[in-house]
Amino acid sequence: MITLNAQKRSKADKVADIRKNGLVPAVVYGAGVENTSISVPAKDYKKVYKEAGETTAINLIVDGKNISVLIHAMQLDAVRGFATHVDFLSVDMKKDITANVPLEFTGNSDAVKAGGVLVKVLHEVEITSLPANMPHSLNVDITKLVTLEDNVFVSDIILPPNVKMITSMEEVVAAVTGAHEEVETAPLDLSNIEVSKKGKKEDSSTETA
Repeated sequence: MITLNAQKRSKADKVADIRKNGLVPAVVYGAGVENTSISVPAKDYKKVYKEAGETTAINLIVDGKNISVLIHAMQLDAVRGFATHVDFLSVDMKKDITANVPLEFTGNSDAVKAGGVLVKVLHEVEITSLPANMPHSLNVDITKLVTLEDNVFVSDIILPPNVKMITSMEEVVAAVTGAHEEVETAPLDLSNIEVSKKGKKEDSSTETA
């Protein structure tokens, strides 16, 4: 299991100072844990998040105590994109959890090679398993998309052992559509309109005379 060290922080600690010291303010709560304010090293957290995402259990060490957690929520800096606050959810490793797991599309599609456009209908699916078995992501093989009539369904996704799918097996995950051709519109010819206007003026002048 991936390990991340943390330290407790008090209410007197200023968030700005914590971040200046290369730490990310955080909180841990959930099964068997009191709501505790902590901080984690920003560099270490970045590596852990890249590897674990929000579905893989992490061993969070707080004052020598090991806590199995998931990254439950994360706030990001709107400009630079780094984490400004993290919520860690303590989980019971002996009980199933439910999570939305991202999909990674792999393989080559003959339909796409022929000029079609890959349409990713789903970007994640809902599954359930013990925290230790929860995958970081699931692969979707698009090789079976040979023609525009082919689809990849949830039932085509291969699950790791002891993992159950909650999303309907009949839902379409990916398909291929034909490339849209741009239609050129001919410019509007105003010459006839101008001629007719001139004709009307000439007729009106004749009647006046």
